Amino acid sequence: MKTVQHLLAASALTSLASSSAVARREYDDITRRATNQAPNGYAPAKVDCPSTRPSIRVANGLSNEETEWLKKRRPNTIQPMKDLLGRLDFEGFDAAGYINKLGENTTALPNVAIAFSGGGYRAMTNGAGNLAAFDSRTSGSTEKGHIGGLLQSATYIAGLSGGGWLVGSIYANNFTSVQNTISHNEDGAVWQLGNSILKGPKTGGIQLLSTVDYYKNIYDAAAAKENAGFNFNLSLTDYWGRALSFQLVNATDGGPGFTFSSIQDDEDFKNGNAPMPILLADERAPGETIISLNTTNVEFNPFEMGSFDPTLYGFAPLKYLGSNFSEGRLPDNEPCIAGFDNIGFIMGTSSSLFNQFILQLDGQDSVPKFLKDALTGILSTIGDGSNDIADYTPNPFLDYNNRSNPSAEGERLTLVDGGEDGQNIPFNPLIQPIRAVDVIFAVDSSADTVPDSAANWPNGTSLVATYQRSTNATIQNGTAFPAIPDQNTFVNLGLNNRPTFFGCDAQNATTDAGTAPLIVYIPNSPYVYNSNVSTFQMEYNNTERNAIIENGYNVATQGNSTRDDKWSTCVGCAVLSRSFIRNNQDVPSVCQQCFDRYCWNGTVSSEKPAPYFPQLVGKAINVQSSSGKSTPSLICWGVAAFITSYFTMC
Repeated sequence: MKTVQHLLAASALTSLASSSAVARREYDDITRRATNQAPNGYAPAKVDCPSTRPSIRVANGLSNEETEWLKKRRPNTIQPMKDLLGRLDFEGFDAAGYINKLGENTTALPNVAIAFSGGGYRAMTNGAGNLAAFDSRTSGSTEKGHIGGLLQSATYIAGLSGGGWLVGSIYANNFTSVQNTISHNEDGAVWQLGNSILKGPKTGGIQLLSTVDYYKNIYDAAAAKENAGFNFNLSLTDYWGRALSFQLVNATDGGPGFTFSSIQDDEDFKNGNAPMPILLADERAPGETIISLNTTNVEFNPFEMGSFDPTLYGFAPLKYLGSNFSEGRLPDNEPCIAGFDNIGFIMGTSSSLFNQFILQLDGQDSVPKFLKDALTGILSTIGDGSNDIADYTPNPFLDYNNRSNPSAEGERLTLVDGGEDGQNIPFNPLIQPIRAVDVIFAVDSSADTVPDSAANWPNGTSLVATYQRSTNATIQNGTAFPAIPDQNTFVNLGLNNRPTFFGCDAQNATTDAGTAPLIVYIPNSPYVYNSNVSTFQMEYNNTERNAIIENGYNVATQGNSTRDDKWSTCVGCAVLSRSFIRNNQDVPSVCQQCFDRYCWNGTVSSEKPAPYFPQLVGKAINVQSSSGKSTPSLICWGVAAFITSYFTMC
């Protein structure tokens, strides 16, 4: 099985097994970062407006920017896809030749997307292991039984909450690799989780701030935004996002000037050499209760933020968030504002449930009084029941789409963690018919199971929530999703312990509007480590972090195809499935065997399952726990009852 030692072994001179431009990138890329494009650090500020003033566009198609970008990206997936499929054993079927025959006809080519669920650092690190397995830049990922190149073949990559930290961090650091990230182990570097976010990073490497300076930096950044002169409202997410950036953005001060919209100017992304990253949040008014059927899903991509949902049905230009839009336009007397879309604030918005941890600063003796007073002041304004919101004032959708937009009349737009509606996997942006995604590789790191079972393993809840939403004509807006069984069936049939394909029958979907994508569901499960650590564990030494990453690599590859020697070929069959249908291509017998093996066949087993205690597939790896003791695996930690009751689905 793949080990983290393999991942760590590659040096800057390692020969990478891919011909794509992304794969040829050198391994020292972690020293490069997202562009510092904000005009005044963390504080949004006035900038010159473009010749065409920014406005809100109707969500009746893709933006011009995404459309133009796709003209570069889709052709750039062809060679990586041929490389991946050409390595797999299709038993007489020339898969690479099939792709070659399609040429650059992007409507005929497979359209691949990857989605990473929420679940705190467990989701980030388990997702990282899966991402490393998908990435041809990872040492050994293109060997037999591996699936490196899937990432390079993808058009879109989405994340929310902890999965959003993974996606956001990789792109904040110029689409670096997981291998490269974990190879930089000096104190203060990114993904150094040994210090809780409440303490701040260790001094060393790029990190020069003491704990006191760390707190002051966070406070000063938020204060600068509040005092910028444009009536911006602070929320706890401002503090959470700034703290998160110190762990995820490779900059001495957490990158206060790095924006999510700056990704569009990164050379690799601009030239279509990397998938489009999308983070997801939910719209929720303070004090409102949300469920999957009434919640507006709001996406952030490098060009825009907004929603295809019929409630909002509009997008704002991400670069100019903070500008005072009204009725879908920016009045002539209003300036253009930039810098609002700080990359940490966007990642913090998608994970705003973790604002709870910022409140714990009040109990830290080392935290200066001015920071404690600032947090108390926010709570006195919004109330304890709304401490999970991210405040987007001024509301870019003020008086926009008044008939259906729930936030049209409010000067504030308040967003929350993208998994609060139960859809803990960010499917919504990827099942939009206009994006025409064929297959979604869905990595689920959710903590669904509860005692009497082992806690913090997934049981399909996220898929059930998206399926239920797609059956509601009021909110689904033409999105199609495969039929999904109940959670008991997931556990009783073992669908939460190994990969499963949903939607193999393309016509068996929840709407007649179009074909649903094939869902390749990849649930977190134990291979070499019990990675069901608590969502609320905030400290991981490097051996713990690496163990979960290593386990995640094995989850994605099924132990480098040792659990099933046809698994890597079945991944290829999933990639090709919808393209076979579109092009009237006979399905190779090996793919039919894969579909027989991995497709959910409609069987339901809804009785209460026996307690779920999954066993390791491979040999357990020993790690040093945070306490310094060697242990073969770590069962999830307990967590304070008030937090457990507050977080229900991560």
